[in-house]
Formats: sequence, C-alpha cells, structure tokens
Amino acid sequence: MAIFRRNLTASPSTKAESVVDAEFGVVPCRRLASAKYVRVKLGPEGNLTATLPVHASVSHVQKLLDESRDELRKMLRKVPAHRVVYEHGMSIGASHKLTITHAKTEAPKVRTNGQDISVWLPLSMSHEHPAAQTAIRGAVKKALTKEAKSYLPRRLRYIADEYGYDYEKVRFSNAKGRWGSCSSHGTISLNIALMRLERELIDYVLVHELCHTVHMNHSPEFWDAVHAIVPDYKQIKRRLKQESPYL
Repeated sequence: MAIFRRNLTASPSTKAESVVDAEFGVVPCRRLASAKYVRVKLGPEGNLTATLPVHASVSHVQKLLDESRDELRKMLRKVPAHRVVYEHGMSIGASHKLTITHAKTEAPKVRTNGQDISVWLPLSMSHEHPAAQTAIRGAVKKALTKEAKSYLPRRLRYIADEYGYDYEKVRFSNAKGRWGSCSSHGTISLNIALMRLERELIDYVLVHELCHTVHMNHSPEFWDAVHAIVPDYKQIKRRLKQESPYL
C-alpha cells in the first residue's frame, strides 16, 4: 500500500464523492473531520481511494493524482500479476455473467441486474486498462460476496455437523493471498474468491479451517484430521495452488 498526500490551502466545500481520472478511472473520495491533508491510497488490488478534510475542495484530489502519477504507475506495476484479468463473456462465480461493451462515456460504468454484470467502457479504452479492471473488480467483489454469503455458511455448517466440529462464527473477506483462516476464538474467515472454485476445492478449504478449530497449527495431528474427511487432500491441495485468491 502506498499513500500520497498534499498540503492544502483553504477551499470551499464540495459534495463530490469521487474524481474521474482519464488514466486511473473513478477514485472514490471520503471526507474525514480529522484529516489535515488530501491523501491518495493505493490498495493491494490496484484500487485508488482518497481522503480529504471536510472543507477541502475535491479538485485537490485530481491535483494530487497529477503530481503523483509516475509514482502511482510504478506502484500499480507491483500489484500481483496473478490477479484475474476480466474479459467479456466471463463467468463470475457460480451464477454471474460479465458483459463488456464500448459506449460514449467518459469513464467505465458498471451495473448489476440479477446475475448479469454489465460494463460500459469509453470507446478508446481496452478492457485490460487499469481503470476498466478496477471498475469491473468492484462489481465482481459485490457479486462474489453475495454468492459467498448465500452458500458458504450453509456448506460449512453441514460439514461441521457431519464430522463433529464447531466454530464461533463466519466472516467474509478478500484477504490478500489467503483462502481462509481460523482464529483462536473459533472465528472462521473465508475469502469470497472461493466462489470461483470447483466445489471440491471449496470443501477442502472449509475442512482445512474446521480442523484448525481443534489444531491451531499444521502438525501431523492436524493433517490426520484433514485426511479423515478428505483422503485425497494432497492432490486437491496441489490443484488449489494453481488457483488465485486475488480478485
């Protein structure tokens, strides 16, 4: 993560909630009473967001983008290369479909209607452009979160009851580089990107985290517990390594 900031002069307040940049696309802006500077943050997925003081002009965000453009480009190149590149016609999760078309628009526009994710890009913008991928990724995240909340808790509870495991609660995330985790208090966190996997791989991750409710390590006892439920876990584990938990 990188943060760029800019000193301010007094400016009138504005209600604008985002900046549309020709290169970086839509940059959401959030006002904070405690903020003294305009800050632009680059997250691990290549998404830019900005924070600014309550009474600062949102135009300062665009100025900061312009001043930091070279540095932001360098940081964007460091975003994991194994993340998904979304293309027209791609299936998203178990039930969503992605449609990408070009239109007379200044910035990428996205709309989800049922299981259809529709994206409109500027005429000159490729679907591989960072701004296009960032816009699509936001819609994909919402779709996969919806699918994950509908399917994963029910499946986790079924496996837990079937094999005598228990846990405190379930949380959802898009944790960098991890399919799931289990806290010492029995909270299981599941990556929404699981919904892109085959059901057999999903079950392996769920079993893996349930076994951590008893064995908070990867000891021989832990793998024995996994093996008791998923006898071919070693082969499944190798298959899982070919998949990416990044959106």
